[in-house]
Amino acid sequence: MAFTPELLAELEILALFNLGNTQEGIKVHHTATPAAIAAAKRLHDKGLISQADGGYLTSLGLDAAEHTQVLLTILNVPEVV
Repeated sequence: MAFTPELLAELEILALFNLGNTQEGIKVHHTATPAAIAAAKRLHDKGLISQADGGYLTSLGLDAAEHTQVLLTILNVPEVV
């Protein structure tokens, strides 16, 4: 399995959610990139977010966003030389 551009775009959307406040959603505006708009629709189709243009995380989406953001934290640790 590989990280396709489509999966990376979905991960970028999941990384936008504020995990400190699950009552806070996001809105992917019509002026967003086509990749971001399509990624939000795919996340909705997969049952991870409540609306095709963002909305709120579902319980499955919350799990995915938590894993996404933890992975980003792990990978963004500066290199020790």
